[in-house]
Amino acid sequence: MKRVLSTLLAAIGILAVLAVAAVVYVTTFFDPEDLKPRLIEVVREQSGLELALEGPLTWSFYPRLGVGVEKADAWLPDQAVSEEASFVAFRRAEVSLAFAPLLRGEVAIDGMTLEGMRLNLERDETGRGNWETLMERLAERSEAAEEVLAPASATTGPVPDVQSGLRVALNIASVQVRDGEVSYRDLGADQELRLENLAVTGSNVNPRNAFPLRASFRLVRYDDLEWQAEELPPRLASDVTLEGRATLGLAERRYLLDGLSLTTASRLAAVEGEQKLNLQGSQLRLDALERRLHLEDGRLESTLRHPALGSAPLPLSMTFALEADLQEETARLRDLELSGEHGLRLSGNLNVSQLLEAPAYDGQVRLAPFSLRPWLDRFDSLPTTADAEALTDVALTSSLQGDLSRLELPGLTLILDGSTFTGRLAAGLDGHALDFDLQGDRLDLDAYLPSTPPADARASTGLPTIARAHAQEPGTLVPAEWLAELALRGELRLGLLGLGGLEFRDVDLALEGGDGRQRLSRFEAGFYEGSLAASGELDLTRDPIRWQLEPRIERVRADELLEALGDEKAPLRGRFSAQGELTSRGNTWPALKRHLDGRVESRIDDGAILDVNVSRELCTAVAALEGRETTRDWHPDTRFDEAGATFVIRDGTLNSDDLLVRIPGIELGGEGWLDLTSERFELLAAARIVDTADAACRVNPRLERLPFPVRCEGSLSGERSEWCRFDRAAFQSAIGEALRDELGSRAGEELERRLEGTLERLDERVGEGAGRELRDALRGLLN
Repeated sequence: MKRVLSTLLAAIGILAVLAVAAVVYVTTFFDPEDLKPRLIEVVREQSGLELALEGPLTWSFYPRLGVGVEKADAWLPDQAVSEEASFVAFRRAEVSLAFAPLLRGEVAIDGMTLEGMRLNLERDETGRGNWETLMERLAERSEAAEEVLAPASATTGPVPDVQSGLRVALNIASVQVRDGEVSYRDLGADQELRLENLAVTGSNVNPRNAFPLRASFRLVRYDDLEWQAEELPPRLASDVTLEGRATLGLAERRYLLDGLSLTTASRLAAVEGEQKLNLQGSQLRLDALERRLHLEDGRLESTLRHPALGSAPLPLSMTFALEADLQEETARLRDLELSGEHGLRLSGNLNVSQLLEAPAYDGQVRLAPFSLRPWLDRFDSLPTTADAEALTDVALTSSLQGDLSRLELPGLTLILDGSTFTGRLAAGLDGHALDFDLQGDRLDLDAYLPSTPPADARASTGLPTIARAHAQEPGTLVPAEWLAELALRGELRLGLLGLGGLEFRDVDLALEGGDGRQRLSRFEAGFYEGSLAASGELDLTRDPIRWQLEPRIERVRADELLEALGDEKAPLRGRFSAQGELTSRGNTWPALKRHLDGRVESRIDDGAILDVNVSRELCTAVAALEGRETTRDWHPDTRFDEAGATFVIRDGTLNSDDLLVRIPGIELGGEGWLDLTSERFELLAAARIVDTADAACRVNPRLERLPFPVRCEGSLSGERSEWCRFDRAAFQSAIGEALRDELGSRAGEELERRLEGTLERLDERVGEGAGRELRDALRGLLN
């Protein structure tokens, strides 16, 4: 036993002496600078790169065996060496081997260090990168690369065969890349991306077990290749950090990163504050051979800042699982759930195709009920609504599909404050296209429009509809610039629509437009037991914009319509019909009124003027002129068979000279005008008894055409009770003409005696003093 131990110690001593002798020999008689020409030649043969080693080659021995290279540059084959910036360069590179494993016949890399690396990538105007030639050359020489160093090794001694050679135990204690920099210039896009301060660290790197890995860099983007000369600030500057535990499946080319953590802090030009992102995942799997990527339990936390997002940072959180096949250019997001403040919760899944060329996607999305108002308020887009609870209950579910320019929801179900819409909705992501086909149960648009003025404001404008128009005067009516660029196609069907205090039933609406023209192709609705239809066009190619509308109303209940427009009882009833053609220009309510032109024909069938009987008033007045009284029981209303008028509109003024109401035995006709700009109007009307089978009363045939005149004038904003009055002057003139024809040269005194009581009664009916004035007129006519 002692002999064996002595022999073993002697062997170890001999090996130690030989090792020391080898070190002394190598360091004394072998110069590492002799390897430079061979290294340059090998790099040129294998890659085509022209290598320049400006610094010394150094090596170390105990406790580790290492080699170091300083100040190296390499140029691409088509580059002018030393005249252009090198393709790749580094300040120092070092590889060291652990000494002890060498005694066991193993090669164990103890450390790898790369300092000051500089890599310059460039894509030309045709889209070809300067690195592509290098990659093609390396692919061609990959098989020969394994044997390239054999001749050089033979000069120092025999090459061990597979059985007797050293075993490589890849277990790198430390890998470090420090102060790296990568530049990517795209000449076609006139952009440059830079990775600055690149640092990568890893410890205990081996192909079998997971090891900790950390990388960090600063990503900078410039939108002008001359940013240095012009001293331009970067468009984007982002600090990026990546951490995790990596597993290298080198043989299968499958790589795992457990406990992924990717954080970024970015700054955008002209935006104050940082955009923060934090991506985490339980495991990231990359199959380089099949080009597949898989991320489990992904979670993305973000804090975004931008003027368009409001003054406060916007926090968002998203969980998901990702599967991507880069070879097929497909990706899938599963179990996607996006959440944010104010109850935002969006979930679904997404499938992406043509990932690298022209991404297209489809999937499902569900938006849980939430209030939209705080989000609109954040974006400074919250409208003033009559209903303070409007937009507080919004939810949707739908399938979705689209690409980078268009989003479509083909199976949409939308809940909006108790209203339900189903159908299809599509929009261009640039905001210049809108396409929809929707049907809904009900929609109260008044809840989403500004509230009507208070009661005193409505009273000051006279009519409720005019009050609503005044409330809209300060602003523009439509977003003209957006509509001018909008490609629009849409259909909407509603069971019930509320607008302007009015109700429209079974609404069918169709819109289409483009090239600066938007058209109302169809609007049809049930309207107060009648129907309403319209078509029109908005021409946004002209300045000011032009409006054209062709409305058609058929047999609408006039009393219900008037009561819906105002708070008072309707003054008449009947079936109202109208049709016309209207044009105007401008984008404010005053401008539309001022430039309104067109023609409207209207009529009311089977109607009545409520709470006044024109027949009674006229027949009583005529009977008084004949010296008798009427004993008939009169209905409280004035029933008429037909009422109609044609309105010709020029520059905002309505004119009509054929106002006509046909009452049994009486015709009520007139003419008048209304200036929509000043809101002043004038109406002259007169009632006459006609000889018909259903005459209101029997009178002297010569007095049948005696008019009962009324004059209405004033302003729509004035007191309604002062608008109309009995036109005594016209009535007296008409009676004078009638008496002259009837009495001829009869004595005036007898006539005055017979009319004395009648004139007193006329004073009571047509105004104080009217009888005296009429008597004086008669005396003048008959003397």
